[in-house]
Amino acid sequence: MEFIQFTEALNIVKSHPFVPLVEQRELKDCVGLILNEDLKADRPFPPFDRVTMDGIAIAFSEFEKGQRSFKIEKTIPAGTPQYTVKNAAKCVQIMTGAMMPIGLDTVIRYEDITITDDTATVNIETVKPQQNVHFKGMDKQSGDTLLKKGIRLGAPEMNIAAAIGKAELSVLIPPKAVIITTGDELVPIETTPEAHQIRRSGNYGVQALLNQYGIETSMHHMNDNKAVMKEDLAALIKTYQCIVLSGGVSKGKFDYLPEILEELGVQKHFHKVNQRPGKPFWFGTAPNGTTIFALPGNPVSSFMCASVYIQAWVNASLKTESKSIKVKLNKEVNFPPPLTYFLECAIAIDENGTLTASPFIGHGSGDFANLAVADGFVILPAEKSDFKAGEVYDFVPFRNLF
Repeated sequence: MEFIQFTEALNIVKSHPFVPLVEQRELKDCVGLILNEDLKADRPFPPFDRVTMDGIAIAFSEFEKGQRSFKIEKTIPAGTPQYTVKNAAKCVQIMTGAMMPIGLDTVIRYEDITITDDTATVNIETVKPQQNVHFKGMDKQSGDTLLKKGIRLGAPEMNIAAAIGKAELSVLIPPKAVIITTGDELVPIETTPEAHQIRRSGNYGVQALLNQYGIETSMHHMNDNKAVMKEDLAALIKTYQCIVLSGGVSKGKFDYLPEILEELGVQKHFHKVNQRPGKPFWFGTAPNGTTIFALPGNPVSSFMCASVYIQAWVNASLKTESKSIKVKLNKEVNFPPPLTYFLECAIAIDENGTLTASPFIGHGSGDFANLAVADGFVILPAEKSDFKAGEVYDFVPFRNLF
């Protein structure tokens, strides 16, 4: 198969989703995962008439009649049972989070009163009835759906789940993946390289990305020995639902992977995409259903392909497509080749609240230093060569923007 266009390659990847596992996990372990159940309120939100300011609680009708000084009948902290006042012409001192006493309906904060001995005097003339009280069921009623199945769980969702007593949640789990580096020139990161060697590094960036997508990962390395590579891959295909290879898929004399994958019966969906970086990107499916991403060996290429394609594969499989992000170029870019160009850029917000992209023109797909100061890739379409400042294009982030 010859080169295909970026949009076709992306659609092919998304059309071969995985089937996620369903697990019950402790709430603390659910951040970033997909909720597999609706969460409903087990009681009203809030569950009682809740005081929202430290101060005194009064009956507004007494204030409306002209009363400004109130004898203090009781002091009520949060976490105590509801109190019933004996005399509505009196007040209680009350703290934030406490239940509003029966017989009173309005809270005046400490800043607006003076307390002398056992009497509170109101120093302001404008008091609204029922002020500073969050009334029972104002937010949600018992049985209301608070979170819908399919949402990605983040910090706000943790609050909600905990509030309804969900110590465990049913969540969707992506398949475990193994990230495989290839090449005799690569050595472990704790090794001091010889002059002709480099440390394995790109796999750690890809691993971090996959972990962000909720994929648990292992590492493996294969030297350039075809027989050993074939044996290793055959075993790994049986063990993992997702294999991410780095290097060995181009046209070099020792790029054995496409041939080995074919010999193992892996169905190739495409090999080579009209894009930069990442042209020799390979994607296929093994007979047992294992999905195989064979990324280019250059670190920027492999990082880009993981950011764009593996993220899209995960989102399509979990039915959580990412929201489209548009950014405005802040300077002109010229790129004559008829390729989709994934250009590293940093993101900022201009004075009008628009996301702006500052592109970095590096020194090829081996120049990964720019990744440390970039936020993602702006996608420049293949049908153009001149991209003007102020034009808006799609953007794929690889880190949290703000």
